[in-house]
Amino acid sequence: MQITGVNHMAFITDDMEKTIRFYRDLLGMELSAGVGHGGFRHYFFRFGDNHIAFFEYGGASPMERKFHGTMTDKPLGFDHVSFTVESREALFHFKDKLAAAGFEVTGAIDHGTIWSIYFFDPSNIPLELSWDCMELLKTPAMDEDDPLAMVAEGAGPTPGVWPGVTNPTPPAEMTARPGNGHTMRETFLREGLARDTPEYQAIAEPPHQKVA
Repeated sequence: MQITGVNHMAFITDDMEKTIRFYRDLLGMELSAGVGHGGFRHYFFRFGDNHIAFFEYGGASPMERKFHGTMTDKPLGFDHVSFTVESREALFHFKDKLAAAGFEVTGAIDHGTIWSIYFFDPSNIPLELSWDCMELLKTPAMDEDDPLAMVAEGAGPTPGVWPGVTNPTPPAEMTARPGNGHTMRETFLREGLARDTPEYQAIAEPPHQKVA
């Protein structure tokens, strides 16, 4: 079993309206789904097979701006998000579009395997658009002056590094408790906006299983 893609990347915004204007109306992503209740919102934007998501709630504030890839001694784990575009022309199309909308854009920068432009969304989230100008023929493809020894183990998982599963979850216990977006299912089904996957239909009890 493998991880097959990015389901979504989640961020915080203090203003969902300006976020919609930026991601849907400027970058052209699809506003695909959302839930909102009690002063809380969680919206999803789709691009290709992936999603980016935002939480909005009272007390949220924009990120402190840090440019992509610059070093910092602050306790940060996130640096930036890069979205792929299909061509060089598409890269410069977005560069021009962002500049026309009043956003500062850095680049294009040639990183060897990709060309990229850099900018910030209205919440100061650092973003990158990248055009793949090379196709990797062999992985891991590395360019380091002091490579880690374990890189020589290859691109795939190294067997025996982690202990094997000795107590797998039985199918009867593969359940989930309701989260803050749980109400979306009944709303979307009632309004004909979505349908359950065949795998979920096989385990659900009519009308739909509520698990603790």
